[in-house]
Amino acid sequence: MEQKEQDTQATAPHITLKSILGGDILAHDFLKRQANLLILIVILTILYIDNRYSSQQELIEIDQLKKELIDIKYDALTISSELTEKSRQSRIEEYISAEGNTLETATTPPYLIRKK
Repeated sequence: MEQKEQDTQATAPHITLKSILGGDILAHDFLKRQANLLILIVILTILYIDNRYSSQQELIEIDQLKKELIDIKYDALTISSELTEKSRQSRIEEYISAEGNTLETATTPPYLIRKK
């Protein structure tokens, strides 16, 4: 048994810089045994990078939509204030008198009709 261990240690190549640069490390027994694990790690790393990229794109889109929402709110507020200004009684009277109509505001209050 000891003879087999010594033979495997003697035949097992040592990892050196030359074996790494030359590509001999890819034929090493350890990497052959762990090939499935290394492939899984590479796939999970790619998925992690893709997930991070897509989440950053969604955050950018959310920021753009927030800015667009603020712009739309300001536009709605401007239009609402213009409508309020145009619908005031004094403005309506000015528009009517500018048209040449002779309508006037009633000076007496309206009558309340009650059913008996």
